[in-house]
Amino acid sequence: MRVSACTSAPEDVCLVADVAALDFLHCAAVQIADGVTALQAYCAMTAHIPGWLSAAFRMRDFVSRRFRVADIQGFTPRTADRVPAPGERLDFFTVEALSERRLVLTSRDTHLAVMVCLDLTPQRAGVLRLSVTTSVQRYNVFGRLYMIPVGPAHGPIVKRMLKNAVRAFPVQSD
Repeated sequence: MRVSACTSAPEDVCLVADVAALDFLHCAAVQIADGVTALQAYCAMTAHIPGWLSAAFRMRDFVSRRFRVADIQGFTPRTADRVPAPGERLDFFTVEALSERRLVLTSRDTHLAVMVCLDLTPQRAGVLRLSVTTSVQRYNVFGRLYMIPVGPAHGPIVKRMLKNAVRAFPVQSD
């Protein structure tokens, strides 16, 4: 399984702000089998969260509580049987938009705004490119401090979660 860093995000990707106003931008992609929706890809990505990541979420919540930032509690395994509507919660995100090929999620507070855009793009017969683009805009000192550990950790976390999607929806070899 190869996770590639996007040299450029999908052409019409949703970002939390204009590129010039972003404080963090990351995109990674893998190939998965066709016939998958964006919500199914998200559910596969969040189905098996390693213990180290769950512990990191607990530590994040413990520290953030001291600054009156709401707990996020990490990811909850789920199926795609119940489709959330825009405005509803999906884990610690708010669903902004959902279609067969795209899921747009946000998390906003007084310190920063985060947008995650999952895109499925057909590559060839039977193959989709699953891209995860994360954009962040920081608003204050706490937002800047928060991103000091989160920025470098974000790529490996997304890479690990994309592996879950590849395991769930492997591309069949010819």
